Amino acid sequence: MHTEVLGRGDDGDASPTPRFAGSFGHHRARDGSRGAPVAIDFDRPHAALVVGKRGYGKSYTLGVLAEAAARTPGVAPVVIDPMGVFGGLADDSGSGSVPAQVVDEPTIRADAIPPASWPALVGTDPDRPVGALVWHAASAATTMGEMREAVASADAAADVRRAAGNRLRRAASWNVFDPAGLDARALADGAATVLDCSGLDDAPSNAVAAGVAAALYDGRLGRSTANDGGAEPRVDRLPWLFVDEAHVFFGGVASEPLRTILTRGRAPGVSLVTATQRPSALPEVAVSQSDLRIVHRLTAGSDVRALAAADPAYVDGDLAESMPTAPGEALVVDDTAEATRTVAVRTRDTPHGGASPRASTAARAIETDE
Repeated sequence: MHTEVLGRGDDGDASPTPRFAGSFGHHRARDGSRGAPVAIDFDRPHAALVVGKRGYGKSYTLGVLAEAAARTPGVAPVVIDPMGVFGGLADDSGSGSVPAQVVDEPTIRADAIPPASWPALVGTDPDRPVGALVWHAASAATTMGEMREAVASADAAADVRRAAGNRLRRAASWNVFDPAGLDARALADGAATVLDCSGLDDAPSNAVAAGVAAALYDGRLGRSTANDGGAEPRVDRLPWLFVDEAHVFFGGVASEPLRTILTRGRAPGVSLVTATQRPSALPEVAVSQSDLRIVHRLTAGSDVRALAAADPAYVDGDLAESMPTAPGEALVVDDTAEATRTVAVRTRDTPHGGASPRASTAARAIETDE
């Protein structure tokens, strides 16, 4: 049976290479029956958006895509995991295991964050004296320790130095900045890398996401993210960055490097897959630049309108009327093929950690222990 590969248009590649297309699910016919298999293209860079209300499979689908990417030669998947639900990708207990590793305490270099982003990261205005001093320290230093020293020795009022120092001290307490932090070559070693940010608040999670996004983009360009702007060996594999709860990151300092991948990532070969329950909280570019939109059930009017605003001419009818109603089903808008497909997403091969706990399950466990 022929497998349709989403993300591939009619460009002369009529016989998709299975090695570079990941299993995604099956077509769902109008009568609800199971149709032909569907795969996702991993041969070329893409920008994809996965949306859906809670409980309808958004994070599950992100895990399915990450599994497929991890099995694709020449691809380097990296997962930003703010909820701690993707650790199952590294479970090698079954026949469906994938090459993956989990980094429980991810770190980045302090100079992976652009100096202009440091004031916002530590919660201060770059146009105020404290923010300007933090910006100066980030421009003059490469490590957190050097930044704090630059603030302490700056020619500034004592109260400004104290306030800036306090903000950098708090940032240091996040424990996400390390001179030996993750770089592009460590992230693109062939196995999927899950960065567990579940123990971090929004600001340090944004710092990790910003540093990683910039490192992957610059790594494909063969340049360093450090302040010295030096050259680095070019990363050979094509990075795929998966970001769950994307609205959190587009609302923080990770927004700029994520936007860079969305708008410029195709040329160097960097892909971005974002997932959110709240597409209305994303910037317009996150929807409009996505050539694959995987839509699970949505009911909030603002979220439906945010997606409908980017509907191309080939979308048949009203988006709200076309939207699936059952968990695990998705409407896929494929800009490359200029088509829409209704797909039943396949079962994951590795454990999914995103299921909600139930009181009934807890009660049975308590009763068993008693």
